[in-house]
Amino acid sequence: MAGLEPLYAWARAAVSRPQDALICGVHWELVRHGYLCLGAGDQPGPNERKSELLPAGWEANKEVYTLRYKSADDARELLLKAIMVEDSMILNVMDRSSQKVADVTLAVADYINPEHLDDFHKVYKNTEELRTRIASGIIAPLSAPAEKTKKEPEPEKKDADLPRDYDPLRIPPRQPAGTRAPSWPSPLNPFAVGGEDLDPFGGRSGGMIVDPLRSGFPQPGIDPSSGIPGRLPPGAVPPGARFNPFGPLGAGRSGPDPDHLPPPGYDDMFM
Repeated sequence: MAGLEPLYAWARAAVSRPQDALICGVHWELVRHGYLCLGAGDQPGPNERKSELLPAGWEANKEVYTLRYKSADDARELLLKAIMVEDSMILNVMDRSSQKVADVTLAVADYINPEHLDDFHKVYKNTEELRTRIASGIIAPLSAPAEKTKKEPEPEKKDADLPRDYDPLRIPPRQPAGTRAPSWPSPLNPFAVGGEDLDPFGGRSGGMIVDPLRSGFPQPGIDPSSGIPGRLPPGAVPPGARFNPFGPLGAGRSGPDPDHLPPPGYDDMFM
């Protein structure tokens, strides 16, 4: 820890306990990272100036050490409190400008030989570990840039193609894709009732009159206008007329024959 030796020699007269020596090491690490000491205590005193040395009275309280530091560019001011808890020292450092706080707990015996307080070359041990703990636990957290203000979420852009009364929670109509909606008759028109039966050629679907040739079920290719052998002569049914066959239309007729499944008891004379 270059530079600590002359500092320790200067402060040696005030070093009476192991924690005093540890404070000297912590102080010098802050100096190495660009901070200079302003003074002791929470409040500034008269005629203060930044210095690499420890201020007068820095060791007055052996239980709580209070030192103030300022960066060389005056951008940050730190308040250091080193609190002794049994054999450990808790370092609590606050950046007064950003109100950030960092803390590290050090076991004094891990870094100081209490029987060699008079010999700088023997009083410190594990100096690299001490430097790493201070750099990672105090310097790095306080030097990190402040978090950027979270951007407010932008309002969702509405699709210009959607209608004004579009509701994403509304159940869409059950209409197959690629088909045209049927032209349902207006329920307000009383004359629309039964219109499919009254006007079978009006192009409207439904009704009670079933045309087997236009029902949608597969039928044999028979043209009623050409006649039915043994039943109707040619021309008996006008071309395009609605025709209900009155008998089987041939061997290729689809579906069961009504005569294949007679009702139960059809031969009972009392039914």
